[in-house]
Amino acid sequence: MNDIFRLAPRMPTCMSVSPGSKRWLNLQEYQSKKLMQESGVTVQRFYVADNPPDALQAAKRLNAKEIVLKAQILAGGRGKGVFNSGLKGGVHLTKDPSVVGELASKMLGYSLTTKQTPKEGVEVKMVMVAEALDITRETYFAILMDRACNGPVMVGSPQGGMDIEEVADKSPELIFKEVIDIFEGVRDDQALRMAANLGFKGPLERQAADQIMRLYDLFLKVDATQVEVNPLGETPEGQVVCFDAKISFDDNAEFRQKAVFALDDMSESDPTETEAAKWDLKYIGLDGNIACFVNGAGLAMATCDIIDLHGGKPANFLDLGGGVKEKQVYEAFKLLTADPKVEAILVNIFGGIVNCAIIANGITKACRELELKVPLVVRLEGTNVQEAKRILSESGLPIVAANDLDDAAKKAVAAITRK
Repeated sequence: MNDIFRLAPRMPTCMSVSPGSKRWLNLQEYQSKKLMQESGVTVQRFYVADNPPDALQAAKRLNAKEIVLKAQILAGGRGKGVFNSGLKGGVHLTKDPSVVGELASKMLGYSLTTKQTPKEGVEVKMVMVAEALDITRETYFAILMDRACNGPVMVGSPQGGMDIEEVADKSPELIFKEVIDIFEGVRDDQALRMAANLGFKGPLERQAADQIMRLYDLFLKVDATQVEVNPLGETPEGQVVCFDAKISFDDNAEFRQKAVFALDDMSESDPTETEAAKWDLKYIGLDGNIACFVNGAGLAMATCDIIDLHGGKPANFLDLGGGVKEKQVYEAFKLLTADPKVEAILVNIFGGIVNCAIIANGITKACRELELKVPLVVRLEGTNVQEAKRILSESGLPIVAANDLDDAAKKAVAAITRK
């Protein structure tokens, strides 16, 4: 059973898409709750506001016994975060709706710093004003794709509101699994059995089963790879409510999930990573001064390691991927040369499905048009490599050729040392 959690680890506080050929899909909490509402899943009543007066009006419209005001950012740890306005905490509970506007005025337009944000924090542009509900019992429920079952499975536990991996390790008997027939869907008896295993009794068992079936409808509707609810809670009033959920989307289904992917909040993403994603490049900025341009995540990590081994520091992790085009190579060089920290570039390509000649043409075009001013070390191996080496050698450009990765790393570090 624990293998399921290794295959599908819990997502961060934001809604996310699994790593794939493009990028992570980031949805704010209120957006995910709206998706659930549209599928008939029970969530807390809520409104969103981008200014204090609207937040105050939302609190009054809720007419709730208690209200929770939540800053909407993608990072976790909001409750313990600190605003540069002086306000402590990105989540506040109150029974007095009249104070919501004042609280919102200390959130909106200010930066919230948590353990998951950059040091300078993230500016809050939206708040969620929601009905606060008491929870008498917390359970865990998820639907996810499991390769071992060749399809979706339901996983649940009567112990929710905590790290489910810990429950699986310490109390595996409290983890329940139901394999879903992809053609038949979730059967009524399966939903009821899972609800009973989660500890729902009496009328709540039927109510929980209905929520489970609606969550599966959502899973199919949005092409999810995982829908995780933690906690799926029980209230004193006899309601089964999805209090917090994480959804992983299949990025291969973006072509038919345009409405969902259009919700992507890019405002908190690194601008360079966002630009890289437009060209199907995977980019992660690092603190060093040697830019790494490779194909394949494993090769990228090895390149970073060997640069470090020879006394250098990688400036980035840039993975070109497989189906590369000359334009992508050019755009990759634009990204790398835009970083003022970069003092040398190391290209390390092992061409299997990648044609080295395409890489070479892209490199020469970029060097000429961008007027490259930092040392460039290139190691190419694999498909059409001889033609690629000819293109580079006849280009007349000051490109340093390397025999292998070790040689390339040494030459890149030496190029900086000589400057």
